[in-house]
Amino acid sequence: MAAIVAVLVGMVPVIPAVIYFIYTRKRSLTGATRGLILGLNGFNAILLLMAIGLSVVWLLSPSTASAAGILAQTAPAKDPYASLAAGISTGLAAVGAGVAVSGTGAAAVGVIAEKPEFFGRSLIFVGLGEGIAIYGLIIAFLVLNR
Repeated sequence: MAAIVAVLVGMVPVIPAVIYFIYTRKRSLTGATRGLILGLNGFNAILLLMAIGLSVVWLLSPSTASAAGILAQTAPAKDPYASLAAGISTGLAAVGAGVAVSGTGAAAVGVIAEKPEFFGRSLIFVGLGEGIAIYGLIIAFLVLNR
């Protein structure tokens, strides 16, 4: 239930972009689509900047530095930033996979609409894009288990 609420709350900023698209598609469908894509890319850029800002604040905060020192004293064998490295590798791999799947998925839908017999081939290319996220997850497991 919490995941559904989180997804719905995350979709709230997208609602104005969809309303804009519905309103302007009557005048120019191409212009409305271009505006929707630019708006969603801007939204993704804002989310990325917020994530970078939060991670910089987290890394530079005194409580994190003191906690890292305490963790280093109590458990010298574990790296206190291993979980951060695992999270960054998984997160960036997921963003890369999203970019890859967005391009290949759109192209795959276009190919399938024209020639349905190419469904299997296009599905392979979309799967290759999704593999990037799996590689990031594998790196995260390797970092956490060292």
